[in-house]
Amino acid sequence: MRATFPSSARLHRPSEYASALQGRRIARGALFVVTTPRTTADTPPASGARLGLIVAKRFAVRAVTRNAIKRVVREAFRHRRHALPARDLVFRLHARIDAGVTLSGLKKQVRDEVENLLDRAMRC
Repeated sequence: MRATFPSSARLHRPSEYASALQGRRIARGALFVVTTPRTTADTPPASGARLGLIVAKRFAVRAVTRNAIKRVVREAFRHRRHALPARDLVFRLHARIDAGVTLSGLKKQVRDEVENLLDRAMRC
């Protein structure tokens, strides 16, 4: 199976994000909170898992940092999408990124945490 990241694998509309953010929290780590809608009636079962990202400027001040975080989360999700349940997952950054951390160190930290959170999302 190809591990592509098509447009159908992303959340697009604000209503999709709002539904997921008002839903239940399925995992929390040092940097991210993962939420999903309470009902999956909005998501067609054939579409598979979909990803939403919220990386606020107040938690990651530099654009380079925000973009790197989003790239790493998308890549981890893309590789595991086929094994995830068919639901919307919203990753929201909830902790401030230290200005002194290196970009490569941050990418490793984000990748490790996202892998752990995706494991927990598979069990829920």
